[in-house]
Amino acid sequence: MRSAFAGKPALIAETAFRNGSLQGAYFILAARTFGLDCGPMSGFDADMVNAEFFPDGHCRVNFLCNLGYGDPTRLHARAPRLEFEEACSLL
Repeated sequence: MRSAFAGKPALIAETAFRNGSLQGAYFILAARTFGLDCGPMSGFDADMVNAEFFPDGHCRVNFLCNLGYGDPTRLHARAPRLEFEEACSLL
């Protein structure tokens, strides 16, 4: 498999970033099994986060995730969802 990536820095970076996202999803699942609330975020100033936390450029931010125990009295009701039959069809 190494030969598929050798000499292809763009493919290496794209694959690593995607795999980092998948690992982040596992991190969130694991945190939730311990009863933690998770708030994954995108849409932030990645350059600013990188400059503050990774100034040497060796790493870069993919997404942010806050962890903690939320206040259940401050939660909003879940928005309506389509029934399976309304949203899907089996082929």
